[in-house]
Amino acid sequence: MNLKTPRTRLKRLPKRGAHDFATMAAVIPTGYGRKGRTLYIHGSFASRMLNELATGIPMCLTVTLVDGLVLARSGFHSSVNYRSVVVLAKATVVEGEEKGTALEIISEQILPGRWADIRRPNRKELKATLVLKLRINEASAKIRTGPPKDDEEDYALKCWAGVLPLQLTPGKPVADPRLPANIPVPDYARKFPRPGRKK
Repeated sequence: MNLKTPRTRLKRLPKRGAHDFATMAAVIPTGYGRKGRTLYIHGSFASRMLNELATGIPMCLTVTLVDGLVLARSGFHSSVNYRSVVVLAKATVVEGEEKGTALEIISEQILPGRWADIRRPNRKELKATLVLKLRINEASAKIRTGPPKDDEEDYALKCWAGVLPLQLTPGKPVADPRLPANIPVPDYARKFPRPGRKK
């Protein structure tokens, strides 16, 4: 489905843009949770920002993944390779059983497999947590890939140009000092992939 609206139409560099849900699903989210076209966000029940959003005011949620530094022959054309999504929506408060489900979705988005190993939130923790959801119905994605695009005359300059790829590289898991020695590191922590990348 095309999510393009007058508000999400890209005016600058529209050729880098996309309005299809499949492109956005590969970027959204990091630090949030998505199931289908529903996006969940959460935080402290005392959060001023979340409480404002809970009133149903229009919001904009943006997620950007930086994939590399684009080192051009001029400062003007230097850039970054990135994947970015902007979602325009109104959030609603999540309550009841869906709240627990939403927290599981968020946990599994961040580290798939972890939810099965941990204690579920208790009543006090659920009361202290505000969960909001929004439907992805109006959104745009923007992506830049590839080498620098210099002015033609700058190709004669004798300076290096290209892309410095960037990626999250998980380090070796460090056990809690109070963890018994006989509990192994789970596969989901040992083989943690970069969010947004296909495994």
